[in-house]
Amino acid sequence: MKVRLTSLRTLAASLALTIGLGAAAPALAAQCGNSAGGFNQWKQEFAQEAVRAGISQGTVQSALMPTSYSNQVIKLDRNQHSMNISLEAFMQRRAPASFVKKGKRIIQQNAGLLNSIEKSYGVQKEIIVAIWGMETGFGANSGSMNIFSSLATLAYDCRRSAFFTEELLAALAIVDRGDMKPSQMKGAWAGEIGQTQFLAKNYLRFAVDGDGNGRRDLINSKADVLASTANFLRQHGWRPGAGYQQGEPNFAILRDWNRAGVYQKALALFASKLAN
Repeated sequence: MKVRLTSLRTLAASLALTIGLGAAAPALAAQCGNSAGGFNQWKQEFAQEAVRAGISQGTVQSALMPTSYSNQVIKLDRNQHSMNISLEAFMQRRAPASFVKKGKRIIQQNAGLLNSIEKSYGVQKEIIVAIWGMETGFGANSGSMNIFSSLATLAYDCRRSAFFTEELLAALAIVDRGDMKPSQMKGAWAGEIGQTQFLAKNYLRFAVDGDGNGRRDLINSKADVLASTANFLRQHGWRPGAGYQQGEPNFAILRDWNRAGVYQKALALFASKLAN
């Protein structure tokens, strides 16, 4: 049942400032809903709004129109749990001893790349690799869900429609700019993309071309992934040369990466183990 309207006027205007979309504001308002019944009608309306927001018709047709409503995404969204877990248990789950061993080996094997990134952005190599490990097991599990179906489902759903509308427009812009093809846009259920799980808006704002091929590929390019992760932290206020443990200047920046306190503590601890 459709329960309220979600205007893209303000969303498109703010997103245009962030990512350079061509139009200021679409005139229509796609109507959200809490069941699959209205999804196709919503998609038709949203397609018009996306074009008015500056997305090309070709991208809308290739990326948005094939999407389908995902009951699995809705179920996962409704069943989220807070990270009410001890640091020790969290470390065992997300940064076990095997990850520490593998992370140290990765730092050795990629010394040239990581040293270059650390020099360019002032972010310690071990914190970059720690994020990589905790997010996707160093790229082993980036997610296999269709980003556009996930984001379209969540943008249509009334619970957090405004937030995911912006993310959907940003994901369309990633394709529109030539960074990725629609078929490559696979990730986590809430739309996180790539080996360090960037949301689409963050992808557009902070992803960089680390390998110099003219594209920002956070799914397949290790150089792009690691440089973009460092750039995210630097742009959020990371202080080169300063520490990242609790009580040190850069620990607060970890909150911009993940707001869960146990995650921040685990990340700092994991990085310290990689550095020693």
